[in-house]
Amino acid sequence: MRRFFHNTLAGVALLTICNASKPVERWPHAAEQVKVVEAFPKLHFDYPVDLTHSNDGTNRLFVIEQEGVIRVFANAAATASSKEFLNIKKLVSYGGEAGLLGLAFHPDYQNNGYFFLNYTTKVSGKLETAIVRYKVSASDPDQADPASSTVLFTFVQPYDNHNGGAVKFGKDGYLYISTGDGGSWGDPSNNGQNKSAWLGKILRVDVNSTAKGNYGIPTDNPFAGNTEEFRDEIYAYGLRNPWRISFDDATNTLWAGDVGQNMREEIDIIVKGGNYGWRLKESIDCYNPKRDCETAGLIEPVLDLPQANGEHSITGGLVYRGKAVPALEGKYVFGDYVSGRLFALETSNGKALKNSIIAEGAGQISAFGTDAAHELYFCNYTTGKIMKLAR
Repeated sequence: MRRFFHNTLAGVALLTICNASKPVERWPHAAEQVKVVEAFPKLHFDYPVDLTHSNDGTNRLFVIEQEGVIRVFANAAATASSKEFLNIKKLVSYGGEAGLLGLAFHPDYQNNGYFFLNYTTKVSGKLETAIVRYKVSASDPDQADPASSTVLFTFVQPYDNHNGGAVKFGKDGYLYISTGDGGSWGDPSNNGQNKSAWLGKILRVDVNSTAKGNYGIPTDNPFAGNTEEFRDEIYAYGLRNPWRISFDDATNTLWAGDVGQNMREEIDIIVKGGNYGWRLKESIDCYNPKRDCETAGLIEPVLDLPQANGEHSITGGLVYRGKAVPALEGKYVFGDYVSGRLFALETSNGKALKNSIIAEGAGQISAFGTDAAHELYFCNYTTGKIMKLAR
C-alpha cells in the first residue's frame, strides 16, 4: 500500500474529539452532507500531491505529480487533456514520502513569471530538501523554462519520511515552508525543539531579497539576527510532519495539519514564534517524556483527533470561501489519508466549536487546493483524480 505519511490502520471508534481545554463535539454527520464528485472526469494524474492556481486571470489549474511533473489545464469540467508545464524527474528523488511535494506562484507571477518548488533530491548519496525558484517560458504560458532554476536553499533529510513539503505565500509577500522532523520514529534527534535545525518547522523567507544569496530573512522573524545560532528562517517550531498548510485569505490565518505519531492527529493555527510541542507532546498528550512533560509556553492544537477514531494521517485543508457549498462558508475543510473522511471544522476566535464529518469514503486524500474563485478541490492519490465538493 502506497502511503505518504505514516501510521497503521486501526478500527473505527466514536464519538468525541478532545480539545485540551474542553471536548469538541464530533458529529457523525453534518447538518448538510456534501457530495464528492469528479471535477474533471476526463483527466487523470500520476500520484497527485498538490493543486493550485497561478492567480494571473487565466483560470488555469496546476497539479503536481510526486515523481516530478507539474501539469497545467483549463479549469472546466469538460477539459480532456493537460499539458506538461515542467518535468524535473531527473532532479527529484521520488519514493515513499519523498518527491516533488509543493508548488507556489509568486504573488506577482503575472508580471515576473516566478514560481517556487519544494522537492527532495539526492546529493552525493544524501537526501536533501531543495527550495527552488523557476520562471515561466517567455514564449509559452503553459511551459516553464527548465533552465531558469535558482536554488534558494537546501537542507539534509536524515531519513526519507516526514519531509513536510508545503510552500505558500502569505499576504505579507513572504514564502512559508513546512518541514517535517526528518523522519524515522519519535524524532530521534529532537529536531522539532532544536531551533538550530531546519526540521520540524514552519520557515518564512523573503524571496524578493538577496541578502542571503537568493533570498532574505524578514526582519520580524522571531529569531532574525539572533546570536545563539538559531535558524533565522524559523517562523514556528515543534512540529512533527506538517504535510499541508494553508492561509485563509479572509483572515490571514495560517493553518496546518500535523501528522501524528501513533496515538493522535492535530490541526494547528500557526502563529509567529509558536512552539507546537513535538516531541515533548503528541497533540495533547505527553510523548517524550511519556508523563509530566514540560508544557509551559507550548501552543495546544485547535483540534485533537484520536487515531482510535480511524484517522491516522491527517491532510491539512483550507477554510472554505467559495460559493458552490454555502453551508461550508468559513469552515476549515480537511481530510484524512487513511480513513478517507472529509471534515468541516467550525471555530470562533481560534477555538474549535464543532467538527463534522461531511463525507465518508473520499479516498486517499493527499492535498487540497482552490481555484481563482476560491472553490475547493482535493487530490485522490491512488485514483489520480481531482475531486470537488457539491451540494
